[in-house]
Amino acid sequence: MNAPHYHPPFSALNRAVRISLVLLVALAATLIYLLWPHWRQNPDLSHGFFMPVIFLLLLAEARRSTARYLPAFAGQGLVVTGLLLAALLALAAGGLYAATLSWSHDLVAFTLTVAFVLFLGAALTVLASDPVRWIPLNWAAATAAGLWLLCAPIPPGTYSRLTLGLQLMVSENVLRTLHLLGIAAQRQGNIIQLATATVGVEEACSGVRSLVSCVFAGWFFSAMLVRRPASRAWLVVLAAPLALGMNFLRSLTLTLLANRGISIGGTWHDVTGFAVLGVTAVLLAGLAYLLEGAPAQPATTAERPAPQTYPPFRPHTSSLPRQILAVGLLVALALVALFVVGTRPAVRADSPAPDLAAVLPAAAPGWEVNTNTDLYRFSETLHTELMAQRTYTRPSDHGGDIVIVYLAYWRPGQASVSLVASHTPDACWPGSGWDAQPVARPRVRLPIGDRTLADAEMREFTSRGRTQNVWYWHLYDGHPLAHENPNSPRELLRLAWHYGFRRSGDQLFVRISSNRPWEEIRHEPFMESLFTRLQPMGL
Repeated sequence: MNAPHYHPPFSALNRAVRISLVLLVALAATLIYLLWPHWRQNPDLSHGFFMPVIFLLLLAEARRSTARYLPAFAGQGLVVTGLLLAALLALAAGGLYAATLSWSHDLVAFTLTVAFVLFLGAALTVLASDPVRWIPLNWAAATAAGLWLLCAPIPPGTYSRLTLGLQLMVSENVLRTLHLLGIAAQRQGNIIQLATATVGVEEACSGVRSLVSCVFAGWFFSAMLVRRPASRAWLVVLAAPLALGMNFLRSLTLTLLANRGISIGGTWHDVTGFAVLGVTAVLLAGLAYLLEGAPAQPATTAERPAPQTYPPFRPHTSSLPRQILAVGLLVALALVALFVVGTRPAVRADSPAPDLAAVLPAAAPGWEVNTNTDLYRFSETLHTELMAQRTYTRPSDHGGDIVIVYLAYWRPGQASVSLVASHTPDACWPGSGWDAQPVARPRVRLPIGDRTLADAEMREFTSRGRTQNVWYWHLYDGHPLAHENPNSPRELLRLAWHYGFRRSGDQLFVRISSNRPWEEIRHEPFMESLFTRLQPMGL
């Protein structure tokens, strides 16, 4: 219903409502802290820096706009409870993913942002109710809550599919336009081959950045600059096509410059990128002005309708939904604290770490031994600097034998079990060009010397006619763990549930890869020496 623009001050609100507002501010500050590195490091999300200010502007606009409040109804408590339960489930999933993948992972940030938006939805249901009247239920208020989703990173799988689709679409349409202009060109995937140059439509040129930023701006302008519902709908609907069209013009311009022999890297690439964002924002603002049209003239005294009467403001009725909201937000804050404490790396620096280089045989009769010296580049991803790898090669009748031994170690508390499990060959090798092949037995017991090793995970990969057999073990506190699919969210959550909060054990990852079967390399002296040294470590 419509009501006068009366918004009670904070001090006049019910105690449960005041507690809820304070908890929402705390959750918002926590989310901003979590998203800030993504905004700083991911150019597609650079508009997120403005979100805290835009959020406040939209809330202020909502309180100035049409005052529509929800009348008290019997099912309000059920609606608030349902939104809170959905938010808490999303929060719990985000916490488990944090235990699995670390707090900096895109999937964690996206899931927790979804949870926060659901909390805002529950809060809006209470704060926009007639007994509270702290903020109206209007377009600006809904936009203030929903825009947070456009400031969160897109989950990796969805992002890959989106960028690939946009890359192919842009490159195909650029190729068609070149043909219309009489320019000879051909396309292979996202690569356009010209007579004098080759232009690749990379991820940064796919249009994801302009698409997300333009949709973000379209929703913002629809709430701040437009009042008519139809105009708002047009502005939101046209934002995405406008972004895609502008990115196409940018890609076409760069391709035409490359065809003329102009280097399009560096300055040209960056200038056109920023120009697209700026021009798109200006066009959207102009479109908002055109759609809104001239402001309506105020009605004369004779035309002004008779004043409408409203029910009296009742600040202390129907208190159950407000109490449910406060309790739900308290539970949310407790869950956040639980996950932060449970996933906090409590590294015991005094724990002795094995000398991994000493474990790997430095010499092998008949084999050439090479030590990898650049593993440090994976330290940030793997959360450890304790890594070692040696490659053993020798000539043979079938083109040469290769055995690669890789070790990585984590002190107690340095990383979660599921984080280590998410970087197994199943997850990492396909991204570097190796195709996984089906194997008869993915888990095998391998003999070495006069004993049999603990169950190993066995995989086979091929790349450009080469085959690599891979055997690996993941040991937690000296005991091997069984792995399933590390790309499965269900499997990651299972590992997080069983091991996500267990930080007392150290972890060791052992990987053997070779172009020869196990039976052909198991009798090599350096292999027997390797596993003799690994035996005290649990293998």
